[in-house]
Amino acid sequence: MTTHTNDIENTTVLVTSATGKTGRRVAERLAARGATVRAGSRSGATVFDWEAPETWAPALRGADAAYVAYYPDLAAPGAVEAMDVLGRLAAENGVRRLTLLSGRGEPEAVQAEEALRAAASGVGLTVVRASFFAQNFSEGLLAEGVAEGAVVFPAGDTAEPFIDADDLADVVVETLTADGHAGRVHEVTGPRPVGFAEVAAEIARVSGRPVVYRPVSEAEYAGLLGGFGLPAGEAEWLAGLFATLLDGHNASATDGVKRVLGREPRSFTEFAAEVWGGAAA
Repeated sequence: MTTHTNDIENTTVLVTSATGKTGRRVAERLAARGATVRAGSRSGATVFDWEAPETWAPALRGADAAYVAYYPDLAAPGAVEAMDVLGRLAAENGVRRLTLLSGRGEPEAVQAEEALRAAASGVGLTVVRASFFAQNFSEGLLAEGVAEGAVVFPAGDTAEPFIDADDLADVVVETLTADGHAGRVHEVTGPRPVGFAEVAAEIARVSGRPVVYRPVSEAEYAGLLGGFGLPAGEAEWLAGLFATLLDGHNASATDGVKRVLGREPRSFTEFAAEVWGGAAA
């Protein structure tokens, strides 16, 4: 395990998107370690809104480190420009360490990573590229479908090494509190690739109720998103992103979690047992 050489109890860390799946977990872990946490959100005590750049500098001012989780995604239009501005502000305000959440296998996200790296001159930057979250099935975009008995997604028969967001948060906190990670890119996944049909079957097995996987095309999925009220352009972009990420090029696992934390990542089977294992009547 890496030696923690910085004084965490005298460290102030800005957590952006602090109400999200990863931000909430990172903030909780940092607070438990004794750090002063600025939980950045649109309506919290520390105001930080990705759509309001004027909120970024006040949130960064006086922070020693920051966790950067860009919404909606680093591959989204405007992300490169946002990372350029944020990086310059971080450097100007004396931030010493940044950890950026990025997407695995996203060329557009790499461009945003590079923009932040170039702009944040003198700041130690760590990039954590993550696979799909297991929590997408329990508290994310697929949770409603799981509750209704059908996982509908444009993934075909592609497998994905889903990462538990708790493992991801542990990795992020390690990079923010331990030396030796600046300048590095950690690619983190679960222990093995799992197909969406297998995911549905596993949830059904542990919950005791029917859950099936129904693959759809990119266009069909965009239409479904539109039916939920998402603007057409955003729905098409999101469906295209998912279809691209799940074309097979990410269907392999890495040892990133073990390299950072010294332990294996949690499997989807373990995750499902914890989340749905008590659901059977």
